[in-house]
Amino acid sequence: MLFVRYENLKSYLRYYPITSILFVVNIVMFLVTLFNGGINNLTLAKYGGLINAEPYSEELWRYVSSIFLHGSLMHLVFNNFALVVFAPPLERMLGSWKYLILYILSGILGNVMSTVGYNMQDKLTLSIGASGAIYGVYGAFLYIALLKKDWMDDASRKTLYGLLVFNIIFSVSSPGINWLAHAGGLIGGFIIFAVMIRFLISRNQRNL
Repeated sequence: MLFVRYENLKSYLRYYPITSILFVVNIVMFLVTLFNGGINNLTLAKYGGLINAEPYSEELWRYVSSIFLHGSLMHLVFNNFALVVFAPPLERMLGSWKYLILYILSGILGNVMSTVGYNMQDKLTLSIGASGAIYGVYGAFLYIALLKKDWMDDASRKTLYGLLVFNIIFSVSSPGINWLAHAGGLIGGFIIFAVMIRFLISRNQRNL
């Protein structure tokens, strides 16, 4: 079962350094915003929230910085839990730097899809959170579950499908959830992983 963590803290930090760093950065940025204005739109905009209105929309760095901001403690807890539980097998498979590239690019693509979608609806929005990047991790696993079935055990495949169904229903039915970012991250992770296994991953790395 891929999505059960057996490692102790020392082993986890050694085997999954990028996941550990991402986890800490999320917490640090939450504390930075909390103690420098509080968790509100003004503070989140100041520290890198993605806003689809000028002059903020011209600041492309926000497509990355917004990935590490969260709008509440529960938002942070849910995303960090998903990160530390579900991402490690992908970091082990891809290697730390390829995994980081997939994570960040998925988050960016989620933000792009979100911005385009809200612009088409002529709605002003402030987008934050690691969800798009985490959905990119899910997208990579979805590729494996659908197209590389021998790389994943049945229990993990069923867990992934159940997780995706629950999260999709939750995303589209709950107010305030940026489902466009989730969808963009999922699609992005699926495509990025497909490219990586074709061109960037050696045969001996393809082992979960």
